[in-house]
Amino acid sequence: MNGKVWVYGDHINTDLIIPGRYLDDYDPKSLARHVLEDLDPSFSKKVAYGDIIVAGRNFGCGSSREQAPIAIKTAGVGAVIAGSFSRIFFRNAINIGLPVIECKQAATMFRTGERALINIEKGILVNESTGARTRFVPPPDFLMEIIRSGGLVSYTKKMINK
Repeated sequence: MNGKVWVYGDHINTDLIIPGRYLDDYDPKSLARHVLEDLDPSFSKKVAYGDIIVAGRNFGCGSSREQAPIAIKTAGVGAVIAGSFSRIFFRNAINIGLPVIECKQAATMFRTGERALINIEKGILVNESTGARTRFVPPPDFLMEIIRSGGLVSYTKKMINK
């Protein structure tokens, strides 16, 4: 996958990803219109399908709201790469089929607007704008199966129908 990169810092919490004042609306499209608006008011208006969020440490920390990865995925983001993730956010993202990749070097090798190429299965991350590249540990096969299926519900239905 490849896409334009949006770079953010450390400790991007779930309240920054989707502010609590919107949590009474369960429509993913409505949530996507407000994704990251308290951090970057232009994000939801400018993000394009397949864009990639790159962040520092502890992405998705804070409350365990599952709306956060839903808002990111519904906005069209193809993957989130961060130095580390809050464990609950990480699992919620996998459960809805949003690729999340841990790569400590990513936040320092990109600037917003540059383009990234990710080979998740091989663990390769390339900055197509500068030529910089690095490696990361690919997600294990069982997580890749869930992501490829579009999330845990689709994966479970697929497994039941085998």
